[in-house]
Amino acid sequence: MGRIKQLMVKRASKELMNREQSFAEEFNSNKKILGSTMPSKKVRNKIAGYIARLKKAERIIRENPQARIRKTEDVSEETSYS
Repeated sequence: MGRIKQLMVKRASKELMNREQSFAEEFNSNKKILGSTMPSKKVRNKIAGYIARLKKAERIIRENPQARIRKTEDVSEETSYS
């Protein structure tokens, strides 16, 4: 299982992605885009990493829209209580 992100990091990342479309899938480029606008290095790095993760997920869904559907169908079959 992955690490659970703080709610503040998720909210800030999604808000920044809605405002600005120039973010990439690479952590370092997102870190440079955020620059010194963040309150601390630690927060900037968390947000840049989370944005990179969201961008990668968007690309995967864009390339293969059935990937998300297949995954949810597999889970629902496993959790049936018949």
